Amino acid sequence: MKKLVAIASLALATVLATPVYADDQPAQPTKEQQQIALDKLKADKKFITSENLDLTEAEAKAFWPIYDEYQDGLEKLNQRTLDAIGEYADLYRNNTMTDDKALGLVNKFLAIESDELALKKSTLPKMQKAVPGIKVARYFQIENKLRAIVKIKLAEAIPLVK
Repeated sequence: MKKLVAIASLALATVLATPVYADDQPAQPTKEQQQIALDKLKADKKFITSENLDLTEAEAKAFWPIYDEYQDGLEKLNQRTLDAIGEYADLYRNNTMTDDKALGLVNKFLAIESDELALKKSTLPKMQKAVPGIKVARYFQIENKLRAIVKIKLAEAIPLVK
């Protein structure tokens, strides 16, 4: 679990290129540094998944392409989340939030959550064909724990709308 927290914290630190708070923030990592950190995160996440699923050779052959497809979907959702956070950061820093803009952001975040649930639902039957139910459940636990840690870190870092 400590490794999961470290990975999630690393992810958060490297992908949040736009701090919500003001100008006295430390310099942000370069795109190259972010990419290196994200590549390490992906490798670490895959390693943790592999270590915790204990897949047979046949299971691994069926599981990893589904895992990669799911991760691609999550990456797109993560980018949408970062874009919305960046939009919020700009509105917050410039003190230009309006009721309409606030509701627009709420709708963006709800759409992302809805799309994440749809991604899980579409991935589940594929995983069920690839590996036993216990391993499917364990995999989703790993994903859920990581995403929960990131969401907690985001909640701590992002101030309430003003």
